Order: sequence, then structure tokens, then C-alpha cells
Amino acid sequence: MVEKVYPMTQEGKEKLERELEELKTVKRGEIIERIKIARSFGDLSENSEYESAKDEQAFVEGRITTLENMIRFAQIIDNDGVAQDEVSIGKTVVFKELPDGEEEEYTIVGSAESDPFAGKISNDSPIAQALIGKKVNDEVSISTPGGDILVQIISVQ
Repeated sequence: MVEKVYPMTQEGKEKLERELEELKTVKRGEIIERIKIARSFGDLSENSEYESAKDEQAFVEGRITTLENMIRFAQIIDNDGVAQDEVSIGKTVVFKELPDGEEEEYTIVGSAESDPFAGKISNDSPIAQALIGKKVNDEVSISTPGGDILVQIISVQ
């Protein structure tokens, strides 16, 4: 079976490692304590605190497994061979919608570290797919659910 590779920046991998450490060393212990307390309330069949703690435990253990897998198969993005003005994973791109749209800025990251609200979009997103490999001043058509938009790349860092 071929495992999925998770492209990410070094910063993204370190963030996942910190989250994993927090879940293993702090969160697990908190949940175990909640389960102990809930058990002391008696009948487990009607104990909502116990059910809630067990549900949270299942979620945390699933997240730990996911993080361990992502870290194990992380592929750190190296932009040494990429031109400075070329869009690639790990770079921040500023573009504007043509003819007279406002400038938008996004950092293109691997799907494991995407956070659209923080301006980090996945390399799998339609915007990133259209921009990767393009250079400053290129005009690019991006297919979105609302229709195609034409943008011009202003800068790449």
C-alpha cells in the first residue's frame, strides 16, 4: 500500500509536532482524569459526563494517529531550485483580480497545514493549483465555483 505524502513547510511540521506533544502529554491525562471522575458518579449507562469524556478520548486518539501519520510521511518543501519570482509551496503570493480588484495575499502550504482564515491555502486548492509555477506579472485564470476569474500576480516572497 502506498502511503500519502504530506508536503509542508518546516514551520508546518514543527507546528504539528507541538500539537502532537500537547495531545500526548497534556490532553490525554486530562481526559483520563475526567473519565475517572465520571466513573465515580455511578451508573455508566446514564452518565453523560462519562460518555462525553469517552467521545473526547476517541477524538484525541484519532487526532494523535492522524498527526503521527502526517509527520511520518511529511515531505519538507525546499524552494532552493525555484526562481525567486515563481509561485510554489511555501511561498507567499500577492495578486489582484483583473481588471480592478483588490489585492489578495496567500501563503501556499501543504494540505496538512492549510488555514484559510490565516491566509494559508492548500496546494490542492483551485487558487493554488492555478498559481503554482507562474511568475510575477503573469495573468492567470482561476476556476472557482462562482466562475472563472482572471488575476495578475503582483509579488512572490
